[in-house]
Amino acid sequence: MRMIPWWTRIGIIVLCGVMAWMLTGCSGDAPSDDADDDELMSDKNEPVDVLYNKALTSFETGDYKQAIEQFEEVERQHPYSEWAKKSQVMAAYAAYRGQEYDEAAVILERFVKLHPNNEHTPYAYYLRALCYYDQISDVGRDQKMTRDARQALREVVSRFPNTDYARDAKIKLDLTEDHLAGKEMQVGRYYLQRQEWLAAINRFTYVLDNHQTTSHVPEALHRLVEAYLQLGVKDEATKYASVLGHNYPGSEWYQYSYQMLHGEVNPENKNTGGGWLNPF
Repeated sequence: MRMIPWWTRIGIIVLCGVMAWMLTGCSGDAPSDDADDDELMSDKNEPVDVLYNKALTSFETGDYKQAIEQFEEVERQHPYSEWAKKSQVMAAYAAYRGQEYDEAAVILERFVKLHPNNEHTPYAYYLRALCYYDQISDVGRDQKMTRDARQALREVVSRFPNTDYARDAKIKLDLTEDHLAGKEMQVGRYYLQRQEWLAAINRFTYVLDNHQTTSHVPEALHRLVEAYLQLGVKDEATKYASVLGHNYPGSEWYQYSYQMLHGEVNPENKNTGGGWLNPF
């Protein structure tokens, strides 16, 4: 076997020593990829109960914006836990309490799509309805939000009929119907003032057909009596007065209609009879 010259062996030993020194120096100067991974994992693995309690503390102190972010962080770090589902609902509730109704509705819409059978789903539907209901404006303004609230409340009643949420939704539904009827009445009175009798009749008839259980029905019947008398169609006026008298015999609106039909009051005289022609 051929022998390696001694000077060659010495060169190899020196070269190996230099390489070992370089590797040792590099490993000491910079953290390894494993160290970076360990740091990232420690950030991601913050205990779920710690994260949730932080969010709950922010919520209880009224810092709803911070609470929303922290509840969403629970879901981000622990997406498959039950805490994540509860945190979604709590984030929506925090947005609702902070009057960020649109944000709350978006969170809840996402929740009910992802978790249609979760124990918190009935509440999510109910809270979404409240997001619309709490934005209902006075009858002088556009009623889109009222219609959205009515639709959402109806969904609560139909999906979860035997819950407390459904019982409360039914009460609120009556109020939304009354609000929508009030809007129609306001427009109808406006047409009466402008002597646009047919347009007024259409509005009051709509109230009778679509809002039969509201408090506006007696006045709507009376206004139809008034409008038809103005058009000279006494038979129609008498018909609506009869319905008014049969269903609301003690109503002041029936008294006004009776007086009009018997010529005791001229419907054109808005200063007669206690001001019942006043649109407001």
